[in-house]
Amino acid sequence: MSARPEVRSRPRARLRLSVAALAASAALAALVQPAQATGTPPPDKTLQKQLDELVRTAGGPPGAIALMRQGDRTTVYRAGVADTRTGRPPRETDHMRIASVAKAFSGAVALRLVDRHRLDLDDTIGERLPSLPAAWHQVTLRQLLNHTSGLPDYSRAPAFVDILRADPRHHFDSRRLLDFVADQDLLFPPGSKYEYSNSDNIAVALMAEAVTGRPYERLLDRLVYRPLDLRQTSLPQGYRLPRPYLHGYDVTPPAPPEDISEVLGASGVWASGGIVSTPKDLNAFVRAWAGGHDFLSPDTRRQQRTFIAGAASEPAGPGVNAGGLAIFRYQTRCGTVYGHTGNFPGYTQFAAATADGKRSLTFSITTQTSKTVKPALLAKVRAIQEDFVCALLRH
Repeated sequence: MSARPEVRSRPRARLRLSVAALAASAALAALVQPAQATGTPPPDKTLQKQLDELVRTAGGPPGAIALMRQGDRTTVYRAGVADTRTGRPPRETDHMRIASVAKAFSGAVALRLVDRHRLDLDDTIGERLPSLPAAWHQVTLRQLLNHTSGLPDYSRAPAFVDILRADPRHHFDSRRLLDFVADQDLLFPPGSKYEYSNSDNIAVALMAEAVTGRPYERLLDRLVYRPLDLRQTSLPQGYRLPRPYLHGYDVTPPAPPEDISEVLGASGVWASGGIVSTPKDLNAFVRAWAGGHDFLSPDTRRQQRTFIAGAASEPAGPGVNAGGLAIFRYQTRCGTVYGHTGNFPGYTQFAAATADGKRSLTFSITTQTSKTVKPALLAKVRAIQEDFVCALLRH
């Protein structure tokens, strides 16, 4: 194995600013063994081998961590390192950018407000956010949550991308992100087509603020963090991550991995992809979001699980994907789980659970992959994720 990469003071120009990035392997210091909670069965050696091989893959992640919970038993698989400079292993309490899994959190806020009769799934932008373009006024909350709104994606807007290229840490007014596409009509009639858009969840958060008069960050705390005891989850505005954190990397061989964990600010993704959490907290969240009996009412849960066939998350998750209300169904060869994926420069995420919320999995790697960024790596990651789902459902 070669020496660890040197730490550089300035990021290289090859930082990717792809749409997927906003949606939000070179030599490693060491490979570490999986850890498990006392009293759990020994980790599956095949799964561990797959993670080990993933971090050895050219262009693959310097680190990976998967947290599998079955009832009250938790098993942690990890490979590679959380930080190439120090060589320390990934931990379930490391902070990380969860990317578009943050869309599930904005969905959780919205649907819990539906249960409190503060919002209705048929509420329109015109009713709740009349200051937004009149051409968008017929779009409903339901269509925002299942990505059939037709809203143009602000993260594709040339003016937005130009600002980020000039200053990746630029501080945006998160509540004005839709201004970048306010001069555009809908891409298609609302409800007629599925198209994943980062604009949708910005509008969801703005709707929640409009009906409550409270900042979205406070609604997250009241409706999601506190009920689920998520003590290490937050929505920052800046570029810094809470310590300790799982470092994210740009990996472009033959160059050594470049640490880009804090290259981008979070204000430009906000409710669409800005949340920072830990594998432990994220696992607790997805159990409730996918199937916790007390988190949503039965009627709202049925609405959440009304799926659009072929609607894939970004990036696609394991198996056959279908899209619901800020949640996706992943039908694998071994069974079905529900959750969300995400990718951001330095990170790719998958979080899912069974319909009853009793079995859950989070799978995090420290480099970005999507249908446009390292698609071959994504195919490998999806195959490994499916094997983890099979193990989750089997035991």
